[in-house]
Amino acid sequence: MRNLNATSIREFCAQNAIYIVLVALIVGIAIYDSQFLSVTTIRDILLQSSTRAIIALGAAFVLITGGVDLSAGRVVGLTAVLSASMLQMQDYPRRFFPDLPDLPLLVPVLLAILAGLIVGLINGVIVAKFSVPPFIATLGTMVIVYGANSIYFDMEPNESQPIGGLRQDFSHLGTGYIGPGGPYSIPYIVIIAIVVSVVVWVILNKTRLGKNMYAIGGNMQAAAVSGINVGLNLIVIYAIAGALYGLAGVLEAARTGGATNNYGNMYELDAIAACVVGGVSTSGGIGTVPGILAGVLIFGVINYGLTFIGVNPYWQLIIKGLIIVAAVAVDIRKYLAKR
Repeated sequence: MRNLNATSIREFCAQNAIYIVLVALIVGIAIYDSQFLSVTTIRDILLQSSTRAIIALGAAFVLITGGVDLSAGRVVGLTAVLSASMLQMQDYPRRFFPDLPDLPLLVPVLLAILAGLIVGLINGVIVAKFSVPPFIATLGTMVIVYGANSIYFDMEPNESQPIGGLRQDFSHLGTGYIGPGGPYSIPYIVIIAIVVSVVVWVILNKTRLGKNMYAIGGNMQAAAVSGINVGLNLIVIYAIAGALYGLAGVLEAARTGGATNNYGNMYELDAIAACVVGGVSTSGGIGTVPGILAGVLIFGVINYGLTFIGVNPYWQLIIKGLIIVAAVAVDIRKYLAKR
């Protein structure tokens, strides 16, 4: 009986390690400073983690197929600049497009998301049709997108000046909320992240695309033999990921009230790290939405919580790195055990 209980405890800990780590982090910081458990702090962490969650969910699409997408951060920057450049106030002295009339909010937002989708589509075509490894394909598009965004950002009359003076309706998208205000309000951006999470969960668990995604990540050759159109599925998957990066870029510009061509720098690494820590296998074929969100929250707690208690930012990087390495080591051990 004792051995049985010990085995059950080990299995429970192994299956729920990500949630145990998250709770342990929160409890540890709260013991150091009880103010960390305030409603305001929790709201701030959720607010800051929302766009990161959307990016991570997009990155997870690619990781589950056994690939990797390094272009995510630069797509976020591109779509932030695109949406912000078209949604400035008429009386702002340094308008990106001085003669552009006020467009309906939805038009620039959809155009920016479409731009992200197109980049993802290009990634998918390069990987699926030209058999370029995802790492190389997305590394190339990452550089191309940053270059194109920088050229756009440097156009006259802007000439590489930070884009500000955003319209109130656009800023409200990133800073508005439902509720009485203060700590007990629910930000729109958090609601959007929850809706996106639900949609992604449905895609992964209830659609043919989701089943194909796991099959391709588990064994691409076997998936092709079983009748799955691997190429077409990969193109669709990368396109969806790009659209999610585009949405995150729009929300990031709205949340911060501006944009530059350097927005989103290194976001892809944070997204990949959150996915890996959240249980998405680096070998493909494994990953869940709750795990991904837990991974995002772990890094959100680390970034916000350790700053909250005054831990040196360099120590924060060391802690994040150790967590990432440990997560990958556990993932590899699981993979080898199954062989």
